[in-house]
Amino acid sequence: MRKFFLFIILAAAAVNALAEEPADTTFEADPYFILMGEADRAIADSAWTEAAARLRDAIEVKPDHPSNSLLLNNLAKVYTYLGMDSLAVDAYDRGLEIAPHMTTLLNGRGRLLLSMGRDKDAAEDFATIIEVDSLNTDARYYHGMLSLYSGNLAEAERDFNVLAGVIPKSTDTAIALGTLYALSGRERQAIPYLERLIKDEPSPEFFASLAGCRLALGDLTEASEAIGEGLRRYPSDPELYYYRAWLNRDRFRLDEAHKDAEKAVRLGANPLKVADLFNKR
Repeated sequence: MRKFFLFIILAAAAVNALAEEPADTTFEADPYFILMGEADRAIADSAWTEAAARLRDAIEVKPDHPSNSLLLNNLAKVYTYLGMDSLAVDAYDRGLEIAPHMTTLLNGRGRLLLSMGRDKDAAEDFATIIEVDSLNTDARYYHGMLSLYSGNLAEAERDFNVLAGVIPKSTDTAIALGTLYALSGRERQAIPYLERLIKDEPSPEFFASLAGCRLALGDLTEASEAIGEGLRRYPSDPELYYYRAWLNRDRFRLDEAHKDAEKAVRLGANPLKVADLFNKR
């Protein structure tokens, strides 16, 4: 688990705060920073409940301290580790009341909202980050993906073009552009990104996407290779059986195609999507 190192993060704030305290008050004796240190040690030990308590105590000691935005960010992460998503969202909300444009808080809340299925709210957080920092690649990736799956291809492409310019060789860029091109009928452009992905991170969805692009282009031999390698690694993936049914259909092996289609459905593929393979083309 990532350690937050609260003393390091807040060192500058500590110096400023001490300047405002009476002359006999020291960093070591200030309860605010003592509690922060205890929270830091609890986090290092993955003692999340204790960490949350110490962070709350520190905020209560100095409720108006400007560095509480950082403590609330850490508290939100601790609540997330504890599975307390609603409390985590509340902590992010309180942090953003102090620092409305703090991208760390916005990014954390956006990701959490996304995991909770609150896609619209998450998209708003990522859009706010982009307004503050147009080259923020995390926000561009998530905002673009949310735009893509909501049908806004133009918005997604704008976000992904930023990724291509700033981090052209990253996995996020390959996923973004491979997905965008595959879903928008630009299979030839998608293939190099998908081939890179199955080489670097051979997940079943990348094999399936590559197979789908190859089949759409009529490259049956290459599609067969992608499906075969995918099934060798992931023998229970429903999408790969769907694409093998498509491949066998196009090779006029209809008995094999129907068997693969039935298996795809048994493994969880969408029955209507699978049935559509055998409708009149």
